[in-house]
Amino acid sequence: MKGSVYIGVSLDGFIARENGDIEWLEEFGDEEAIPAYEDFIKKIDVFVIGRGTFETVLSFPSWPYTLDVILLSTTIKQVPEKFADKITLLSMKPKEVMAYLSDKGYSNAYIDGGKVIQGFLNDDLIDELIISKLPILIGSGIPLFGHLDVDLRFTHIKTEVHKNGIVRSHYERKR
Repeated sequence: MKGSVYIGVSLDGFIARENGDIEWLEEFGDEEAIPAYEDFIKKIDVFVIGRGTFETVLSFPSWPYTLDVILLSTTIKQVPEKFADKITLLSMKPKEVMAYLSDKGYSNAYIDGGKVIQGFLNDDLIDELIISKLPILIGSGIPLFGHLDVDLRFTHIKTEVHKNGIVRSHYERKR
């Protein structure tokens, strides 16, 4: 079971504003950014998101996911009825989630959301990091990285610089 992260981050290290707003990311979704995401998604067979990401997605005009979605939450006890066929709600630790996904036949999970990513990193369950650094400072917000119990080493695979100022770097976990 592989854990992958594909995420945009401000120059000052934030993935969203403190209230979960990601509007500042939208201006960077151009003809280079969208195909890069689509190429990445071809390798993914399930999304793992947290409550904060789910609440942000609820404000979108349409459901953005085309694959199965695992919602990790200890506070949400039931998903809204209109999402019942789109979401599996779990209250598990990252290692338990990966074992569950593997048992269900999944092979590559897209791990998304600040606390979720941090939890999976802390349990050393992220095999691939694709970080798109955007040329914007937002001052405060939800950080991409948090506390780690041990150092995690990654191998740099490549970095691409796009016309709109995005610097996208690919890393794989060094084992």
